[in-house]
Amino acid sequence: MKIILTHEVSGLGTAGEVVDVKDGYARNYLIPRKFAIRWTKGGEQDVAQIRRARKIHEIATIEQANEIKAKLEGTAVRLAVRSGDAGRLFGSVTPADIASAIEAAGGPKVDKRRVELGAPIKSLGGHEASVRLHPEVAAKVNIEVVAA
Repeated sequence: MKIILTHEVSGLGTAGEVVDVKDGYARNYLIPRKFAIRWTKGGEQDVAQIRRARKIHEIATIEQANEIKAKLEGTAVRLAVRSGDAGRLFGSVTPADIASAIEAAGGPKVDKRRVELGAPIKSLGGHEASVRLHPEVAAKVNIEVVAA
């Protein structure tokens, strides 16, 4: 099935690209989560509009991405969450929580969709997250999860 990506999807492509994927992947995952729309003949106008909107918010050069990466990796991120007696969290830490904690710690504003977690964060202590700034540049952010 041909689809038009509306958001960047890891391993598949960036916003505005027309890609061919399996029918079930498109119907059950990409389209319901608004990561993609069905491709139509009139969809080329949608592609141009998506690309223009993404270009405004996108980091343009690798040098600019490396500057932001240096700021992110130099920022100490501390996140206070509710937890139980044994150090287990009530719920988990989401990419949106991490993005807001980075901004609160004085770091640059980061889009929550660019924050990637290796595994769900469900315990107190030190954890690591990756922030995709550019297709070639990713910053590693150390997060200290403490009890609130």
